[in-house]
Amino acid sequence: MTLDDAQNAPHTRMHSVSEETRRIVDQVLDYSRRRMLADDTPLDHAATAADLKRIAGTTINEDGIGASRTLAVFEHVLAPACITTDHPQFLSFIPSAPSKAAVAFDLVVSASALYGGSWLEGAGVVHAENEVLAWLAAEFGLPLGAGGVFVQGGTIGNLSALVAAREHARVRLAERDAPDGRWIVVCSAEAHSSIASAARVMDIDLALVPVGDDGVLRAPGVRTALEEHGDRVIAVVATTGSTNFGVVDDVAGIAELKDEHDFWLHIDGAYGLTAMLSPLTRGLYAGVERADSLIVDPHKWMFAPYDACALIYRDPETGRRAHTQHAEYLDTLTEADDWSPSDYAVQLTRRPRGLPLWFSLATYGAGVYREAIGHSITLAREIADEIDRRPGLTLVRDPQLSVVVFERDGWERADYNRWSDRLLADQQAFVVPSSHRGRPNARFAIISPLTTFEQLTAILDTMA
Repeated sequence: MTLDDAQNAPHTRMHSVSEETRRIVDQVLDYSRRRMLADDTPLDHAATAADLKRIAGTTINEDGIGASRTLAVFEHVLAPACITTDHPQFLSFIPSAPSKAAVAFDLVVSASALYGGSWLEGAGVVHAENEVLAWLAAEFGLPLGAGGVFVQGGTIGNLSALVAAREHARVRLAERDAPDGRWIVVCSAEAHSSIASAARVMDIDLALVPVGDDGVLRAPGVRTALEEHGDRVIAVVATTGSTNFGVVDDVAGIAELKDEHDFWLHIDGAYGLTAMLSPLTRGLYAGVERADSLIVDPHKWMFAPYDACALIYRDPETGRRAHTQHAEYLDTLTEADDWSPSDYAVQLTRRPRGLPLWFSLATYGAGVYREAIGHSITLAREIADEIDRRPGLTLVRDPQLSVVVFERDGWERADYNRWSDRLLADQQAFVVPSSHRGRPNARFAIISPLTTFEQLTAILDTMA
């Protein structure tokens, strides 16, 4: 069989470099360029399953429908049925606002056939990811040698850290009688749902510590839980920026308890730990430097594309001891002293998801990141002041970071729902209602450096 024959054979069609391949690549890159450089991408909105089935038609069949038609279905039917998460007026949940450099380099990561699970197969990309992790560890005050891995998201990051904490507890107690009862993780009653999810997966219990009206987890409540549960406690989880309010727990006070009790301190900083990079809020994070593990999600407030969570251990060996997988076909990896990212979390196969952040940080520099993060913090304070000034609106809490929660006096849940639906239908903003202790409210989660005070006040105007 000649080379031409091989390139035209059915079994090599998807992988050969041919005229068809060149057209596909050109079409995909053209769309990607237009999307990345567009400054007027609409918010868009969801569609019903019936509408999508009717409009998109059948796209999977025996012969294929071709790249041009497939891309057209995506661009004109499927993509508009997804809300644009990097839109400056996407203000619900915790948005995403990846930098242009990070998005562009994500194409390179996929195009380069890179595997990021082991040093043997991906030494170059692992080196780059580790540079980012080391920089983050230093910013958070962890000692030289701290490190970890980029995983899919905060849920996997928290789970992996708590698995390492349990293994650490087992080793620590190996020469003593095992504690009676089930393992326990101590956390705030307002901790992120991923902590409860991790507990279910690990088949362990939570000791939920009540918090006051400000939502802050403090040392006295943690001390009570530690004294009650003793050696059954494998970890205390402190939150540095809760999803609903952006509340930072009293990490300094909780960390001081390590002088009295032997416990693993994990920091869930998926959203809010990023604000430690800004001089405006760095003072809120005293005590983080004593963490045994922490997470922060670059796809939230560090301007990386989905999906990336940085999981960092004070002593990476504790993560490796808990997570290294052993099998005959893996012996060549596990018997080496190389740094293999798959040894540090609940995963084996992984793409080097930290590379887009590395490229963006290396391109723009850390100073630009600090400025962009500071913009969101400042804007949150400004719009909170504006809400305080407006009759009929009530600020629920003063913002610590970039989440602003407020109420429209006299509104019930149905009023918020109608208002939210109208904003999206008018393509003005995506602001879904939230609630706190049974009371409905509205919430701005400000992440994008392109979000402006004028955009936010225009949204407030619609509540009049």
